[in-house]
Amino acid sequence: MKEESCIFCKIANGEIPSETLYEEEGYRVILDLGPATRGHALILPKDHYASLYELPDEKCGEVLRLAKKMAVRMTDRLGCSGFNLVQNNGESAGQTVRHFHMHLIPRYDGDGQEIGWKPGKPEQEELKEIRKTICG
Repeated sequence: MKEESCIFCKIANGEIPSETLYEEEGYRVILDLGPATRGHALILPKDHYASLYELPDEKCGEVLRLAKKMAVRMTDRLGCSGFNLVQNNGESAGQTVRHFHMHLIPRYDGDGQEIGWKPGKPEQEELKEIRKTICG
């Protein structure tokens, strides 16, 4: 199930050319056109899911299996010293294309990228309240 207006659906299904690193029945892995580092790639499902919230449970496992496979291959061939897997959901989280995708970002010593967050300092009571809110 594709969405006709989705550029990632078109790329994943071969309608728009890409630098494809790997392809299998339900997925295509391509080089990112705006890479954070050398070798930055994207895992694209061929079916359209706007975000993780729509991705079927069985697809979640398939994506992580594929991410591991590609991370091992890319680390070996690119000689990177670390690896980030990044998956954004919603505009406030940095998602710019409404098609589920996972970033595979090889990391190199001194690459200048900062992928992370500033750690907060919640009080114990706040942590308890958050746990209660989430767990019921």
